[in-house]
Amino acid sequence: MSDGMGDEKISILTERVLSRFKGREIDPKEVSKRLKLLIYEFKVPEEEAVRTVTNYLMKEFDITREEVAESPIRTISEITRAGEWVSVKAKVMQLWDAESPNLSQVGLAGDPTGIIKFVIWAKSRKPEVKEGKSYLFKNVVTDSFRGRMQINVNRNSDIIELDEDISLPPREIELIGALVAIQQNSGFIQRCSLCNRVLKKGVCAVHGKVEGYDDLRIKGVIDDGANYYEVILNQENIKALTGIGIEEAREIASEKLDREFVLAELKKRLLGYYFKIYGSKGSRYFLVRDIEFLSADIVSEANTILSEIDGLVKTAREETAEEGI
Repeated sequence: MSDGMGDEKISILTERVLSRFKGREIDPKEVSKRLKLLIYEFKVPEEEAVRTVTNYLMKEFDITREEVAESPIRTISEITRAGEWVSVKAKVMQLWDAESPNLSQVGLAGDPTGIIKFVIWAKSRKPEVKEGKSYLFKNVVTDSFRGRMQINVNRNSDIIELDEDISLPPREIELIGALVAIQQNSGFIQRCSLCNRVLKKGVCAVHGKVEGYDDLRIKGVIDDGANYYEVILNQENIKALTGIGIEEAREIASEKLDREFVLAELKKRLLGYYFKIYGSKGSRYFLVRDIEFLSADIVSEANTILSEIDGLVKTAREETAEEGI
């Protein structure tokens, strides 16, 4: 049985299916009926149910896949509703660790109008995308997760690499703050040579026991005095700041017989220090383009100003208290 919210979901899914068959006389009630049966009676996942009904209609009306209507190309700013088939031209800005074997890749993509999260499901069997490359994400499904829009790549989708370089939104800002925390899975890590996921004890969540390659990464938290920002520093950022690159990290790990000593050394050189960071704010992480230590003189000057402000506030409170006596 479905409730009101369930009926609304079925209505949205029905529209998704019918949008692929524009110009054809297909009964919406029949589509909704089949979706309800698959989802509520047979407990089929929504995406699989939509795919099953779509394939049924193609067979029933003798429609080839080439004849099925293409999803309209949308800019990222135009993606405001979940459950729609769209195509998006975007540049891959950042790849994250896929924390489930059901996921092939997860990351952020952008175009001149905005930034959006994308999810490529493992069952889609699509080619992997690379950071900095531009793609046409064709026939993807819009979704909403924790109040933020995203696009999902499934078996009916296509990923086509583009020769053009998609520009990104002019959202780059300067951030000044202290590195107040370094999160798990930071330091001298190993990645799967097949999918680039971080290995845990030599095991990839997707490919199992594999040969990995070394990498450096810091997942940290920057406090600018007003907000907290999650940042990811790559090996180039880390080398520029600390002088520790892959070879230096290997030497430290070999000398100490423990890779964790690399992270301990990085913490000594980074944690608690102030930085000036250039980049853009994504849906979760601040995307770092460049980072540098903040001049000690500037930090000292800022601390002096803060002390003077505290002094003025203290004096004002004392004067107010005296007037009240």
